[in-house]
Amino acid sequence: MKPQVKRSIKFSLTTAVITFVLAAIFSIVSSSIMSEVVWSIGLIIVFVIVLIGVAFDMLGIASTAADEAPFHAMAAEKVTGAKEAVIIIRNADRFASFCNDVIGDISGIVSGTASAVVVLQVANLLGHGEGSTLQITISVLLTSIVAAITVGGKALGKYFAIHSSTKVIFFVGKVVSLIETRLKIKVLPKNK
Repeated sequence: MKPQVKRSIKFSLTTAVITFVLAAIFSIVSSSIMSEVVWSIGLIIVFVIVLIGVAFDMLGIASTAADEAPFHAMAAEKVTGAKEAVIIIRNADRFASFCNDVIGDISGIVSGTASAVVVLQVANLLGHGEGSTLQITISVLLTSIVAAITVGGKALGKYFAIHSSTKVIFFVGKVVSLIETRLKIKVLPKNK
């Protein structure tokens, strides 16, 4: 078997395991938080989760659209974040997979679950039980709003990711540099 195929299979399996663990953690945390807050705060949490998914989708697209060349000159001048930007672009397939598939898809699933909790809270607050016409109406309305914001936000994010990929990836490079130097948390693989 070719080394690239082995690497791809290993990465795919690792990503699947990471996704499973992160999805479980995010679901447990969001469900426990959602059950403890009033519906209006829950609604804000739903929209924050959606925006996280949109932002990470944009980052994944930007990594595949960015050109490595501008960052080499910056890295030679020791500009913070430039070296990390090069690593992100060189690993664009993995970076995009993590951002778009792992974080993006988990955000979509968790926002759906959190939306359901908000719908039940509102229906119970208004004195209507599960399966009532009001509960179904609220559910359809909230689901439609969340879907519209998700799809519209991702479309807008893709535009910025493609047309401003250098700026987006440079910003991510700076954030990653900060995390790796200040917090001593390894985020990116070593540059080969």
